[in-house]
Amino acid sequence: MRTRHTAAIAATMLLALTTACTGSDDTADTKTEPAKVPPYEIVQQDDSGNQREIVVEVDSTKGLKTIFEDVAKDLTEEAGYFITINCASGGSDAADNRLANGRKAVGAMGAAATGMDEGATEYEPVKGATCP
Repeated sequence: MRTRHTAAIAATMLLALTTACTGSDDTADTKTEPAKVPPYEIVQQDDSGNQREIVVEVDSTKGLKTIFEDVAKDLTEEAGYFITINCASGGSDAADNRLANGRKAVGAMGAAATGMDEGATEYEPVKGATCP
């Protein structure tokens, strides 16, 4: 009887050891760090209405999609948001130096204003755009 008990304990320990050595670890380095958001400045942001415009200025073309996502994540009031990302230099009063456009639909009103599904976002860089 004692031999069976000892054998059962040994088998349980072996199984636990094998599982610990081969199992996955949630804290392993398989997770990626969130993208670092480059510096930007919101120079215009509508705070009322069904369609709201947000203008962002940056100093380079690096990380434009990350900047768009950072701006869009904080937009939670029901509306359709139209986000433009411009280079802080190279534009004029008549024409900005556009680098990217984006939009986000929050709620049914946002979907109606943007023509997208509720909760959807869309980002589109301007091809060939530069920013010193």
